[in-house]
Amino acid sequence: MTRRTTTSGGIWQLSVVVPTTAFAAFLAICAAASAQTSHLMVEVDKPGIKISPTLYGLMTEEINYSYDGGLYAETIQNRTFKDAPAAPARGGAAGRGAGEAASAVPHWSVVQSQGATGTMATDTANPVNTTALQVSLRLDITAVAAGQRVGVANDGFWGIPVKPNTKYQASFYARSDGAVGPLTADIESNDGATVYATGTVPAITGQWQKYKLTLATGNVTPTAQTRFVISAASKGSIWFSLVSLMPPTFNDRPNGNRIDLMNMLAGMHPTFLRFPGGNYLEGNDIANYFNWEITIGPLENRPGHLSPWRYRSSDGMGLLEFLEWCEDLKMEPLLAVFAGYTLNGTTITEPAALQPYVQQALDEIEYVTGDQTTKWGKQRAADGHPEPFKLTYVEIGNEDGLSGRNRGYEQRFPAFFDAIRAKYPALKLIATTTVRARTPDVVDDHFYLRTPAAMLAAGQIHKYDRAARNGPKIFVGEWATREGNPTADLHSGIADAAWMTEMENNSDLVLLASYAPLFVNVNPGGMQWPTDLIGYDTLSSFGSASYWAQAMFGANMGTTLLPMTTDLPADTMFYTASHDDKTGDVILKIVNPQDRVLSVELDIKGAKSVDKSASLTVLTGPATAVNNIANPKNVAPKESTITDAAATFTHEFPPLSASIIRLKAQ
Repeated sequence: MTRRTTTSGGIWQLSVVVPTTAFAAFLAICAAASAQTSHLMVEVDKPGIKISPTLYGLMTEEINYSYDGGLYAETIQNRTFKDAPAAPARGGAAGRGAGEAASAVPHWSVVQSQGATGTMATDTANPVNTTALQVSLRLDITAVAAGQRVGVANDGFWGIPVKPNTKYQASFYARSDGAVGPLTADIESNDGATVYATGTVPAITGQWQKYKLTLATGNVTPTAQTRFVISAASKGSIWFSLVSLMPPTFNDRPNGNRIDLMNMLAGMHPTFLRFPGGNYLEGNDIANYFNWEITIGPLENRPGHLSPWRYRSSDGMGLLEFLEWCEDLKMEPLLAVFAGYTLNGTTITEPAALQPYVQQALDEIEYVTGDQTTKWGKQRAADGHPEPFKLTYVEIGNEDGLSGRNRGYEQRFPAFFDAIRAKYPALKLIATTTVRARTPDVVDDHFYLRTPAAMLAAGQIHKYDRAARNGPKIFVGEWATREGNPTADLHSGIADAAWMTEMENNSDLVLLASYAPLFVNVNPGGMQWPTDLIGYDTLSSFGSASYWAQAMFGANMGTTLLPMTTDLPADTMFYTASHDDKTGDVILKIVNPQDRVLSVELDIKGAKSVDKSASLTVLTGPATAVNNIANPKNVAPKESTITDAAATFTHEFPPLSASIIRLKAQ
């Protein structure tokens, strides 16, 4: 008999490769086991450890166009004209309209009627301000007759998302060399033949002014073969800055998030959000780490910075937006603070040089948690959120033990640990690798496994079963089975489900876990890293098989683990059982990683009665099955009802499946 135990621990690891012969032997064991009915006993009258109520959350960073071109709802790309001209123009429309010239300003081009003429270029003279909007786009209209126009067009992030009966909030700063105008703002087809929404603003004066207008579509067919155009019908020069076009957002938040993606995240029932990264926290260099202070306040005061994934971040998704994202989905923030290391190898360990970054971390925590009597709590209130946010965990740095390198973490970690612990003694502090100088409350483990076999290998899947319980707790801050491109296939989803059963069974040690990367824009040029959890284009989105596994587990969290015993060979099947104190249900999570049906007699021991009716949710399909824009639920859970449940009953688990059974047992 094999008894499921609940012990654990962790080591950072990039990948595990299982020899072919070992995996073949594993499949042979599975085949033999599935030839007969096996036995699985759940002892409902012997509750075990409590399951961490914060076990499943989200990890996020700017990669794969996760924010700009993704969750952040802004549709204008390069809205402050700072993208480098030499950079590849990722995400633009494939073609241009008649008379439209090529542009050295990424994602912007001149639009002109036949016979009208104009030119455009970036300009740094007389900016809106010198902190963030130092660059403007100058349009010189040199010839335009009655009924003609000259303007500038933005191709968005692979187009502008046009949907029926939708209102868009447009805004921009503008000035002219006299009184040029009025200006027309359109969402239109790439060839200019179809206008989906339009609005006008009055004549533009010689002083910078912010203009706002609402553009509304009618009963149109959804399309992304579109562009946003601002044009005039009179000669003169016009300068533009901070051009924005926002569709409706989740909870109608100004400067908010894409509705469909937020709804998908809500479907995972996450309990926390780890932000802002990841490599995005560190940045490629000191000039481009996530400097939270320049991401707060009005957009016109946010200069933006370069993401480490080869494109520019607008910082429209700033610190407060992360916190409001948590608020909208009823998650708790898990704040990662910059800790003196950047990806180009800059390592700040000298105490005096490190101190400004330590203070910046303390100030950031104050912005999150401080009341309005504090400097940064007052600033947060001025930014629109008077109430402090709840904060339990702070992570110091990111991946400081990558590839066995400590990167001066033994010197950097204590400086942050001591200062934060002194001012905020209740906070739980997370180290990104093992560290001797101080004892963290939690250590962050990262696992990217190249194949499902690697995830299911005994050395990986049972890592936490064997770990000691006398050290820090564990946060599995990044993990994924990386089969499937751009998103996980069913084979990976089942391996991920097996890994989740093992994290649940070790929930006395593993307190938090978050898959990564969370998002990928599936348009050409949108991905820098496969395999990813949620895919989308300009109009639509879908969850991968691994997403659905996470949604199933997140929606069926028990309160207390229940002991389980089986006669199956080890690792033939992965499972966990729990009691839900709110509903009284017994929840069984059964993962069958083999390629055959597994017949199992379930023995619900210790229950006085078991209702005949039980709910069943199953994720299964061909190993290489994937979801995509055209078929977003090719692989998705199916719900049904078991009608013959009892204290002892037999159930057949499909090949390559993750199943959740909820029993009414007393």
